Amino acid sequence: MNKTIRRASVFTLLLVFALLVRATWVQFYDGQALADDKENRRNAIETYAEPLGNIIVAGESITGSARTEGGDLAYKRTYKNGELYAAVTGFASQAYAPTQLEGIYEDVLNGTDPRLKTVMDTITNRRAEPGNVVTTIDPAVQKAGYEALGDTKGAAVAIDPKTGRILAVVSTPSYDPGSLAGANTAGEAWERLTEDPDKPLTNRALRQPLPPGSTFKLVVAAAALEDGLYGSVDERTDSPDPYTLPDTVTDLTNENPAAPCENATIRTALQYSCNNVFAKMAVDLGQDKVRAMAEKFGFNDETQDVPVRAYTSVYPKDMNRPSTALTGIGQFDVTATPLQMAMVSAAIANGGELVSPHMVSQITDSGGDVLQDYSDADAKRIVGADTARQLQSAMQTVVQKGTGSNAQIPGATVGGKTGTAQHGENNSKTPYAWFTSYAASGSSDREVAVAVIIEQSDAARSEVSGNGLAAPVAKAMMEAALAG
Repeated sequence: MNKTIRRASVFTLLLVFALLVRATWVQFYDGQALADDKENRRNAIETYAEPLGNIIVAGESITGSARTEGGDLAYKRTYKNGELYAAVTGFASQAYAPTQLEGIYEDVLNGTDPRLKTVMDTITNRRAEPGNVVTTIDPAVQKAGYEALGDTKGAAVAIDPKTGRILAVVSTPSYDPGSLAGANTAGEAWERLTEDPDKPLTNRALRQPLPPGSTFKLVVAAAALEDGLYGSVDERTDSPDPYTLPDTVTDLTNENPAAPCENATIRTALQYSCNNVFAKMAVDLGQDKVRAMAEKFGFNDETQDVPVRAYTSVYPKDMNRPSTALTGIGQFDVTATPLQMAMVSAAIANGGELVSPHMVSQITDSGGDVLQDYSDADAKRIVGADTARQLQSAMQTVVQKGTGSNAQIPGATVGGKTGTAQHGENNSKTPYAWFTSYAASGSSDREVAVAVIIEQSDAARSEVSGNGLAAPVAKAMMEAALAG
């Protein structure tokens, strides 16, 4: 073989080798990327070729699957009481990416989670039977919150303080997840929902932090007691009324000018929601100590999963002294979700320990065998037991003879804190109404912590208050939880 032929042969072999390498790359790498592409129609066809697994509330499925007529997507997702549970389930759609629990546990619900595969599934290379997601939601508490919120724009969260089980996640106005399920109807529903100025697709309970107003005073009080700034909730504070914001000539006044807020105790200051007391308390403590306590409760945590990723509740950094004073009353740049404020009440109710909140108890296969159990949640101490006991007592005073009287429940111990927060530039819009609380049954060991925000209602501006709008919602949810 002469040199020219030999070189041509080697070159040809190299070309063949390169072709084989490229074919292998396309088949095994690019091919997998194409297979995993969300836009690949085959994925949707495979996902909806069989019924999906279900999301379970109190032993009953609140989701299902229905046979479609025509087309290549054999089944679509259905929902039982979809608007009631939308803030829990989210939606599974033939046209859009799934959200909330539907999205987080997509692989479990469509049978592609490796834990679901049996030996026969592996041998035959078929999709496993889908699994189910068992929630911690209490249907009675969920319904009570949803009905009590009614036509208002708002949200509520209920937590079992002892276990961290989330008993309710409510956001209004809600939407029907079923309207987004089918490929033929999803587009019109999506356009309508995304253009709605009330933003029904927003989960206000978990994903819309807003100024918490006076409910944040519980965090400041906890910091003052833990730091030793004041020895008890019944020790008189050093709090002039009105309080002049430091380094300014601006006086901070109270909603009720007749309230006994001058040098008031923490108990009295919570009872009457005295701004002067907690603004000065925040300055006396300093922003670092207030922030440290807020972060213990969960503020500034960017990884708060329940398992849905909750948006971060914020206590700001690098403030001047006047701004620090305003954070003491839950204003300036302080923001919180209802989940976060429910966590504050839950920790206080549970003797100072916060059990990680979660709304999924188990993941199971189609036969009910547990793949993952979340019932043993982590707990961490936020404040000492004595601080928690004193704050419980002060919160009870708020409900018994203070600004939270609408939350009273016969036969139960109830503690709470009201709040109104400024909304809009120079408070030009209707304020937000808040209430965070806990209740313990007098005849059983049942307990619950609840936080409610009314973002917008039909009430006149002068009638907007945590006690008038938010406390009745919390009361309805607490009664449902204590009734079991």
